[in-house]
Amino acid sequence: MDSVLLITIIIVIVGLAFDFINGFHDIANAVATSISTRALKPRVAISIAAVMNFFGAISFTGVAVALTSSIVDPFALKNGEFVVMCALISAVTWNLMTWVAKMPSSSSHALIGSIAGASIASAGSFGVLNWGGFTTIIVALIISPIIGFSVGYLIYSLFKFVFRNKKLVQTNRRFRIVQIGTTAMQAYAHGTNDAQKTMGIITLALIASGLQTDSTIPFWVQVSCAAAMALGSSIGGYRIIKTVGTKIIKIEPVTGVAADLSSLSIIMSATLIHLPISSTQVIDSSLMGVGTANHKKEVNWRTGKSMLVTWMITLPCAGVLAAVVYWISAAIFL
Repeated sequence: MDSVLLITIIIVIVGLAFDFINGFHDIANAVATSISTRALKPRVAISIAAVMNFFGAISFTGVAVALTSSIVDPFALKNGEFVVMCALISAVTWNLMTWVAKMPSSSSHALIGSIAGASIASAGSFGVLNWGGFTTIIVALIISPIIGFSVGYLIYSLFKFVFRNKKLVQTNRRFRIVQIGTTAMQAYAHGTNDAQKTMGIITLALIASGLQTDSTIPFWVQVSCAAAMALGSSIGGYRIIKTVGTKIIKIEPVTGVAADLSSLSIIMSATLIHLPISSTQVIDSSLMGVGTANHKKEVNWRTGKSMLVTWMITLPCAGVLAAVVYWISAAIFL
């Protein structure tokens, strides 16, 4: 078998593995609030999220098309298919490491940082990066959790005003029902953005290997990535669900709905304008915004700081890890 074709097949397999891991790694963010408030049983919540993740992933391709050429030029990338393979190995490794550590790190950061790191290692220069597109992605990744915090704060403040004369028990009972819908929609939003990143990376590899001549996302890539993420979601990241659902704020149905509405609106907005963002960051920052609006002492700022550190180090650490993987692999195979 031709070596380029073999590497491309490996890329598809590792890419689908990344989406599978992304599914059980990030599903915690979509279902943690409804599980914590007992609006849904864990297995039911995860099943709903898996289905909605799949439908979200096959609904759009704009983010995938943008990501194909935003970080590097796939037509000018040296050893492109080999670079993508090393980047995916790095991203999968980082996701598994943070999953073991029970930290909701950003799969988006890991993937984007890995592509940049492996590309730089291959070219031997930072000039290989498409700085316009890469900077836009970084800005979006930085700004989106700030927006998440702000929107979460505003939505919960509005809820407090509108339901100020309602009994808490009655309000929570109604919001527990609403949570079923917001959990499903949040999982759908997650699929519309997160699954597309791997679609874009696999398409980048197809272009780099000469198997495709444009950035159109093949239908088989779209469906296979959607299925891999849905399958991963069906397993459920119970280790991280506990962190998101209990260690940021004490979640009640009304706060859970406010956080869900905040995060899904931001993720869907980013998808519609073809911007890859971190669902993990947006959801967790929305929870912190809601908690601050309710009472800032309710937020476990120690967990928040730990998450912030993880978010900050993921992209550069994944980049360095990808560069090391590339150098070692190149010394052996190239």
